[in-house]
Amino acid sequence: MPSPLTRTPPESTPPASKGARSDEAATKRMRRARARWVRRALLVATGAASVGALVYAWRPKPVPVEVAVAARGDLVVTVDEMAKTRVRDRFVVSAPIAGNVLRIELEPGAVIEASSVLARITPMTAPMLDARSKVEAQARSAGARAGEQQARAAVARAELAAKHAGDELERTRRLVGSGSLAADALTRAELEARLRTEELASARFAVQVAAHEAAMASAALRRHDGVGSREETLEVTAPTGGSVLRVIRESAGPVQPGTPLVEIGDPAGLEVVADVLTADAVRMRRGAHVTVDRWGGPSLRAHVRMVEPAAFTRVSALGVEEQRASVIIDFDEPRERWSALGDGYRAEVKIVLTERRGVVRIPLGSTFRHGEGWATYVVRDERAALAPVRLGARSDREVEVEEGLGEGEKVLVHPSERVSPGVRVAPR
Repeated sequence: MPSPLTRTPPESTPPASKGARSDEAATKRMRRARARWVRRALLVATGAASVGALVYAWRPKPVPVEVAVAARGDLVVTVDEMAKTRVRDRFVVSAPIAGNVLRIELEPGAVIEASSVLARITPMTAPMLDARSKVEAQARSAGARAGEQQARAAVARAELAAKHAGDELERTRRLVGSGSLAADALTRAELEARLRTEELASARFAVQVAAHEAAMASAALRRHDGVGSREETLEVTAPTGGSVLRVIRESAGPVQPGTPLVEIGDPAGLEVVADVLTADAVRMRRGAHVTVDRWGGPSLRAHVRMVEPAAFTRVSALGVEEQRASVIIDFDEPRERWSALGDGYRAEVKIVLTERRGVVRIPLGSTFRHGEGWATYVVRDERAALAPVRLGARSDREVEVEEGLGEGEKVLVHPSERVSPGVRVAPR
């Protein structure tokens, strides 16, 4: 037992061991090292982001382009032109003798019958050189009779041609029905028969006109021979039925032989006339399909009847001289659909030059000259690639690709000067 005089030291916490102090120091060192690595990683990431931003900023951007897909389908090549209508068979009634014409009461659009009175002429007193006038009247009468005979001969020829075309049409129908001929042969035969029928109708109209001219010339000759009273009024009659297109001489007054008085025609015999460039005219064929638009009603089907062989010079709006030829077009629709059209009305026509079926088509604006041929840019792996192509038929919007491009490939439309082979592109 300790002595009471002996002092016992108080209890105290034992000092930390050296191992614990070492662990705490290691932990602090690890934390400091981790903080250093985090700072370094942040610095590296910031630097990498800055470098990446600079690279991205200076990297060439894709060129925005308009893209179209090469598709297979039908391609119709047309010539689009302004046109106007006109009456096919028109006749200008003239004064057969010198005299005083009475006021013409007819109005444009009036329907007249054959032999209807168009104007009345009171003969003048015979001039001093009456012998010469008589010879001239005799010559006109003889020429009118010869013209009438020639017109009747033309009717005979037209009748034979129409009969032959009708027989050929019947024969072709039998052969097509039996399978010996293709259906296109029947279409051509029907068109030929229709054309011959129209020519026959026009020839018969010409006979009526020639007969009327012969009658007027004979009446004028009888006046010079003194047959009838000088106060008798000469009636100028219509050579055929139709409508009054224009009253050329409306007021009363003196007229000379051959002075135009009234213009008449049949509005049912309406045709369309379009003046096209001779470079397009040589590619047109008789019977080609035509669409008549923008005349004030629905689109009308028609066909080319004739391309006139004589061209003429016309100055364009830009002051350029152009060689053009007139194309005569007939309607395929019944008259009820275009009865509102009159003589000299405006229209627009689309004349078919070529029809290609099942071809690869691309926009015309995607092609350009390359060397001695043509080429286009296609999109491959998001880059522009140059593709030489061989072109076929072309319209004002599309063009046929015969070689060098497959169906479904993407082509650039109107590529800018920034596009070159290998350039990255981005479709709009």
